[in-house]
Amino acid sequence: MFHALRAKRSLVTRPLASSRRAFLTGGAAVAGALVVGFHLDLPGLRAEAAHGPDLSKVPTRPNAFVRIAADDSVTVIIKHLDMGQGNTTGLATILADELDADWAQVRTAFAPADASLYNNLAFGPIQGTGGSSAVSNSWIQLRKAGAAARAMLVAAAAAEWKLPAAEITVQKGLIRHAGAGKEARFGAFAAAAAAQPVPENPRLKDPKEWTLIGTKLPRLDSGIKTNGSAVYALDIRRPNQLTAVVARAPRFGATLKSVDDAAARKVAGVVDVVRIPSGVAVLARDTWSAMKGREALALTWDETGAERRSSEQQLADYKAMAAKPGLVAARQGDAAGAIKGAAKVLEAEFSFPFLAHAPMEPLNATIEKAADGGYDIHAGSQFQTIEQVVTAQILGTTPDKIRINTVWAGGSFGRRATASADYIAEAAAILKATGEKQPIHLVWTREDDITGGYYRPAAYHRIRAGLDAKGGIAGWEHSIVGKSIIIGTAMEAMLVKDGVDSTTVEGAADTPYALPAYRFEVHNARDAVPVLWWRSVGHSHTAQAMEVFIDELAHAAGQDPVAYRLGLLQKAPRLSGALKLAAEKAGWGTKPGKAGQGLGVAAHESFGSYVAMVADVAVDAGKVTVNRIVAAVDVGVAVNPDVVRAQVEGAVGFALSAVLRNRITFKDGAVQETNFDSYEPTRMSEMPKVEVHIVPSSEAPTGIGEPGVPTLAPAIANAIFAATGQRLRSLPLDLAALRGV
Repeated sequence: MFHALRAKRSLVTRPLASSRRAFLTGGAAVAGALVVGFHLDLPGLRAEAAHGPDLSKVPTRPNAFVRIAADDSVTVIIKHLDMGQGNTTGLATILADELDADWAQVRTAFAPADASLYNNLAFGPIQGTGGSSAVSNSWIQLRKAGAAARAMLVAAAAAEWKLPAAEITVQKGLIRHAGAGKEARFGAFAAAAAAQPVPENPRLKDPKEWTLIGTKLPRLDSGIKTNGSAVYALDIRRPNQLTAVVARAPRFGATLKSVDDAAARKVAGVVDVVRIPSGVAVLARDTWSAMKGREALALTWDETGAERRSSEQQLADYKAMAAKPGLVAARQGDAAGAIKGAAKVLEAEFSFPFLAHAPMEPLNATIEKAADGGYDIHAGSQFQTIEQVVTAQILGTTPDKIRINTVWAGGSFGRRATASADYIAEAAAILKATGEKQPIHLVWTREDDITGGYYRPAAYHRIRAGLDAKGGIAGWEHSIVGKSIIIGTAMEAMLVKDGVDSTTVEGAADTPYALPAYRFEVHNARDAVPVLWWRSVGHSHTAQAMEVFIDELAHAAGQDPVAYRLGLLQKAPRLSGALKLAAEKAGWGTKPGKAGQGLGVAAHESFGSYVAMVADVAVDAGKVTVNRIVAAVDVGVAVNPDVVRAQVEGAVGFALSAVLRNRITFKDGAVQETNFDSYEPTRMSEMPKVEVHIVPSSEAPTGIGEPGVPTLAPAIANAIFAATGQRLRSLPLDLAALRGV
């Protein structure tokens, strides 16, 4: 799939100059190009970190967000990784609209790794993609870039035509003065515009002036991904490169004791075998030979500190932790006292397994030492700044000497964004161990990643709530057990407070439901299993626990689940709005057509976006068929409505396998799942009809890559209850419990 035909030349994938000055002067002087962008005032934004950055204050300074060439092409420089979510199209749309470009002339190119120019404004001083932040953090930045470039083109035209700039219009890539009969395309004034001063505060369009934002546009990556010319990391071939695979410990926490590589070195195509911190790397002329060489290694592991528990014991340990007092994540009033005096008390527990990311393109990267003493990396890079720093430390150089050429990535779901830069670090360690003589292409097989990668943390929730005589919630106690993603990483100081990892409790401790008294606690599990954010991070389990239990409370109160939620969301108008729209479009309140069929609802806020889903399911002798998902989403301004819909549809397909069957299980500390045969993705035959309705909004855009995931599981679980009267709380759903239904 990824070793496809390549175009001889592509503006979309050609690496850009890594030097800021070379990019600015080289582009303008050599190609007659106009380059405009903005540089972030990091100290100013850090001062506002407690409340989030004020993106409207991003200053107007030239750098590298748009290149307008003499051939009329408009290349938007994309600082984020596109791993299939379509942010290249979204980001280009924002800039192109303010520029008044013709969509047919718009191209994209991935930015070089340079946090001084391309940092994520939502993250702080690092370049990276995640948290569904690509469009939201770039919204004002790229609007200003487009507006400034437009103003500079107009100024150049006014100077040459000797006409007032106020009388010159720009539309679909055409600069025109109607009265004088003058017109020209962008390319004619690109070089002259580059010499114009950059306006500090260019006028941004009123929303009613938008011509591209909010409209149906063809995705810019569809063509190259269809004809095979898109370049992925697996496509990279450097002169004289070697392919490397790594033998890693069979259990997390084990260390290498000894290696006998004599047989491996005899395998045809194998060139070298080296030890690195994570294991033993076999290098060969091709991937197959490297894999066969790895199979021939004789390895002995020291498992003294290895994880040896099976999944059942891990869960038992989590339950034991939940029975004890934990760290307080959030509290208000006397929850215990309110529950003690309640008219009715309900309790529930939820368990969630480890989950693999399993992106379609396995992890891989190419690294080589350049003639100038620097290093070049080609990868689907998600956290460029972290990868620069880690690689520089391994190779004994400085981050500015690490040039990262970001290419298309075949999925990630969080896997490529590690604080340790794990697979990039391995590639660098192999290069160092081999004397930096040849380019190294490190390849992880799918089995490598599923059995030895990073996972969505397993989690256990225990909830207890009391209802008053009218069915209202009197008090809520909630304990969450899970391994922290952040503790022990460089991000701990930013995301962990008083021992509480915000990514463990998000979606629960900050619930929008009006609870009069509550107490949320967390227990940080300790084990050797490496964990990482998985699409929607903590929301992937907190939404299931919150929304299923809220549903239980509604039924215990004898109230309609939608009406009950709306009563608790009076101070959350945007989530209420999404919930009302989803219920309306799904025909909530109508009776099911036949026995064993039911509707279930869930609503959840994540990453600044609001999503409600209604699931229509049918249950027959334990077989669950999800017929239809109706989703309503509020993402602020929907820059590309088709991309928004596609992301929600994709989220349903992605999450459905985790709802129905996916889990990573351990036996004596060893992962049992290995590939798609035992960790099976959603099949086309299982995919329900998905309807996506976008709430009209004038708010600044928020993310949609992740928010479609959390609501799916609880909507389905609640629909199963409506169809059968059986509550399935934990994930994946225990369908065996329905066989008699």
